[in-house]
Amino acid sequence: MDLVIMKDRQAVTTSLNLAESFEKEHKNVIQVIESKIQSAENSAHYKKMFALGSYKDSRGREQKMYFMNRDGWTFIAVGFTGKKADSFKLKYIDAFNEMEQVIRRSTVPTTIEDMMIYQLEEMKEVKTDVSMLKDTMRISGQQEYEINQKGKLKVVDVLGGKESAAYSRIGKKVFSRFWSEFKRHFMVPRYGELPRLKFDDAIEFIDLWLPSTELRLEIKQLNRQQKLFEGDFNE
Repeated sequence: MDLVIMKDRQAVTTSLNLAESFEKEHKNVIQVIESKIQSAENSAHYKKMFALGSYKDSRGREQKMYFMNRDGWTFIAVGFTGKKADSFKLKYIDAFNEMEQVIRRSTVPTTIEDMMIYQLEEMKEVKTDVSMLKDTMRISGQQEYEINQKGKLKVVDVLGGKESAAYSRIGKKVFSRFWSEFKRHFMVPRYGELPRLKFDDAIEFIDLWLPSTELRLEIKQLNRQQKLFEGDFNE
């Protein structure tokens, strides 16, 4: 299996290759790609990274897949973690580099005008790579700590403080619910994998987060019972 191929004078891989290499369900990889393409934010940029294609399955049926350039691959693969995933990431990076070298060698500029255009395109590619690196780089240790602390404070506040009955009785459940919703919202396996570009969005998410109505009612009932009990005791 060739990890990277040439298509339209560009080094690309496919969603099928990506799913197979990282042992993911192909339908799940497609779902992530299409969620990015269909999102209102940066949708035009994402469309430049992915192109719809097709392949024939073992039964000869036509099935959907996506071609993706290096930028598209980076966006999808950045969330894959583990030693095996890291090994495949390095193989893909090498494959992209080799294919891009082949493409460059086959498009040597022959005139001064072509040389100027070629150099400008090289500079543009470097700037794009730097921009992509900034966008996909995970949050710093300080930012991870800030998210952790703000998340804890938010949940404690929602529960009514550390001395509340709700904190004692269902604190673990509410903390679990908060971090689960955080990870699902930003599509990351753990909050420490959050792209640095999304840090401000994460802080806003924490500030605005509230548990479900059902959970808020449970918190309110537990804390009300505590106040009633303390009132009776004080009498």
